[in-house]
Amino acid sequence: MKKTAKTAKAPAHYQHPLALVESDRVGAGTRVWAFAHVMKGAHIGRDCNIGDHAFVESGARIGNGVTIKNGVAIWEGVTLHDFVFAGPNVVFTNDLRPRSPRFPGGKLRYKDKSWLGKTDVKRGASIGANATVVCGVTIGEFAMIGSGAVVTKNVPAHALWLGVPGKLAGYVCECGEKLSFKDDKARCKACRSTFIKRGSRVKKAV
Repeated sequence: MKKTAKTAKAPAHYQHPLALVESDRVGAGTRVWAFAHVMKGAHIGRDCNIGDHAFVESGARIGNGVTIKNGVAIWEGVTLHDFVFAGPNVVFTNDLRPRSPRFPGGKLRYKDKSWLGKTDVKRGASIGANATVVCGVTIGEFAMIGSGAVVTKNVPAHALWLGVPGKLAGYVCECGEKLSFKDDKARCKACRSTFIKRGSRVKKAV
């Protein structure tokens, strides 16, 4: 019986013909668009959308249902949990005191990973266009970072974070609507979800 050549299994994700995907850890249903580059060793979950000219470095971790718009670079040390939104040209960093590794003194600094600053963006958080996230911070679940804001410290869950440097400007619902609290309770006027505030912490009522 004549043997037939094995055909390569088609990837479960979609990539544009002009995209470069080197990682074998891209989940089913994810779409990678033109001129985007996903390096080997990057981890991307299911049903994500990676826009034109995006870059995902080795060691970056992206959950399920994440939206990364055009021109966003996700570096090693950055984790985007499920359903995060990163708007056009959002800037992440991973080094608080960067030097060129080509500079003689830089070689000593980068001999190991002690320089690496990590950033953790929790489930459902949104980061507006052209915002900058300085490494070493955590952005809480369903927080909303305004366009052009600079994040230099941890952001609480459901916080609305605006300005340079970014500061707390209120709280938002899971649906994105701004919440108005009275006696530490708020009800979203859009989806009718109820929230309770204790200090700076906001939690959805069960």
